[in-house]
Amino acid sequence: MNLQERTFSCPYCWEPISVFLDPSVREQTYVEDCEVCCRPMNIHYRMQNGTVVSFDVQRANGQA
Repeated sequence: MNLQERTFSCPYCWEPISVFLDPSVREQTYVEDCEVCCRPMNIHYRMQNGTVVSFDVQRANGQA
């Protein structure tokens, strides 16, 4: 399995964060805490033929 690394900015502290995406999973939504500020983020991605076609990160539960 070849995981794909995706780097983005935390929607709270704006620090760069990396996650690894599994291309065998066509679509996934999950909550992950920022490694820097520990606040929860909703991560959603969609794959097509092993390529990321959609990637979105937002604050979990509308927290400020």
